[in-house]
Amino acid sequence: MTPLEIEEFPKYVSALDLIQRAVTRLAALHRRQEDLAILKKADAAYMKAVESGDAEALTERNKQLHMAIAHAANNPYFVGYYERLLGEGQRLTHLHFDYTVTSPHATKLGNDHSEIIDAIARKDADLAEKLAHEHTMHFQKRFLDYMRQNMTESIAIV
Repeated sequence: MTPLEIEEFPKYVSALDLIQRAVTRLAALHRRQEDLAILKKADAAYMKAVESGDAEALTERNKQLHMAIAHAANNPYFVGYYERLLGEGQRLTHLHFDYTVTSPHATKLGNDHSEIIDAIARKDADLAEKLAHEHTMHFQKRFLDYMRQNMTESIAIV
């Protein structure tokens, strides 16, 4: 895994948004009943990590949930690429989860996930894709908020 340079963040978010929308749409179209059980179990594990306040567990459970969505899409080409993309962004995710773990943002993430899972369960591909896009935009906003706060805190004002 190569380090993700901060200058590459906009390109990373663009790629993440595109693949996340695609796998979520395909999951809504191709999911099986057993996929729903896996998604709900992954969401419960994620919410447990939210409640625990453990940013490392939160990062890992988030990735597991998104990979369950990718597997439900039933296209191995997307699975491999999405896993690599999530892995490259995992350090960024960890940083902003650590920053937001006790804030309302962490709970909102859980709500995003359950709304996405509901859209997948209803086979509403348009809504699933829309929610996946909003989820990516929330991630981008939280990360940029984290960067703004931490960059300005390190600057001494004389």
